[in-house]
Amino acid sequence: MDKLKKVLSGQDTEDRGGLAEVVEASSLSWGTRIKGFIACFATGIVCSLLGTLLLWVPRKGLYLFAVFYTFGNIASIGSTVFLMGPMKQLKRMFEPTRLIATVMVLWHNKGLALIFCVLQSLALTWYSLSFIPYARDAVKKCFAVCLA
Repeated sequence: MDKLKKVLSGQDTEDRGGLAEVVEASSLSWGTRIKGFIACFATGIVCSLLGTLLLWVPRKGLYLFAVFYTFGNIASIGSTVFLMGPMKQLKRMFEPTRLIATVMVLWHNKGLALIFCVLQSLALTWYSLSFIPYARDAVKKCFAVCLA
């Protein structure tokens, strides 16, 4: 967790690899990129959940679901553009470590909309954490401590 704090505050002197490359390739600061990511990600999750709840509205429910859920997915997936940029994200989406999460984000099924909404949100969260240095390790350690 300390390593994550050092990286995000810019105090880490070790080779940061992709993070240093991303920060140098953009005019946005790392803090601004994180804020943009969080804002888009939260908006996307709220819209997706709202769309799922609107599925049961009589007559217009399916239409409202399609609009809100689609917008939510676009906003959530688009949020990772703040972290890596569009081209790098497209290249990295299909790497072996992210393939299952990518498939879950892109997979839609009307009959299981509620279950897959939750699974998509979890998969997108895990996918997005892969772009923040040491974030996955921090989440794993938190769950290990909570479950132990």
